Amino acid sequence: MRWLAAVEHLRDRREYGVLVTVVSVRGHAPRDAGAKMVVSRDEVWDTIGGGNLEATAVERARAMLADPTVPPPETLTSSLSEHAPAAHGVQCCGGEVTLLLEPLPVVPAVAIFGMGHVGHELARILARHDLDLHLVDTREGTLTEEALAPLADAGARVHAHAIPVLPELVLATLPRGTHVLVMTHDHAEDAAIVDAALRTPGLATVGLIGSSAKWARLRRRLLAAGLAEDDLARVVTPIGLPGLTGEGTKDPATIAVSVAADLLLRFAASTARVAR
Repeated sequence: MRWLAAVEHLRDRREYGVLVTVVSVRGHAPRDAGAKMVVSRDEVWDTIGGGNLEATAVERARAMLADPTVPPPETLTSSLSEHAPAAHGVQCCGGEVTLLLEPLPVVPAVAIFGMGHVGHELARILARHDLDLHLVDTREGTLTEEALAPLADAGARVHAHAIPVLPELVLATLPRGTHVLVMTHDHAEDAAIVDAALRTPGLATVGLIGSSAKWARLRRRLLAAGLAEDDLARVVTPIGLPGLTGEGTKDPATIAVSVAADLLLRFAASTARVAR
């Protein structure tokens, strides 16, 4: 597998990796500047030339992968001389190679259940970020190519789930660590999704749009259905940044900005946990 396919492969598997690039070469070296390889905890794809150079890079990349945080990119310079220190065999091409090691962390994942006014505004904002964005709606026409045209230049990977009944079935297909936002057109649908989300292992936060009265009613139903107080503590409601949203805020664009900002803060706080 070549390096670009490997990057996509890791993203699809939601696995952390490191991209290693030859950024400069002085004298003779096995590969020219621009050569790349990708390193994961257990595999290596493509090559920067083999020998001590490559083995040293793999060793350093895996040390970065073992870091409890996601470290910044770093450079590594190696002399290809019989007199240079070599932990993995002598490589005497005679040149000097500088490598750039760039972490490839697991990107955040968000699922929006309900593509109404707020959902569409929120999707437009989140689509500008590097993440996996899942959009779910049961209504005909809400997830058509025309409806999603504003997301055509998205930086995110957008996954549309047009499912006519039982949207909560999508929850089991979402990647671990997904932040779920529930904002459908139907309070009964909201209730079913929240209930199922709290019973689905591996998800992150479960955000619910709506008033305190709506949550109080739903909370009683969830407790009666066998969920515990600890389960309900995972529900974030009202969603968004305090002071910017709340029961007095009705504008969809304002709510969307607030919810997106809150999510970005959560992403920043949990980068290390998501990447693991």
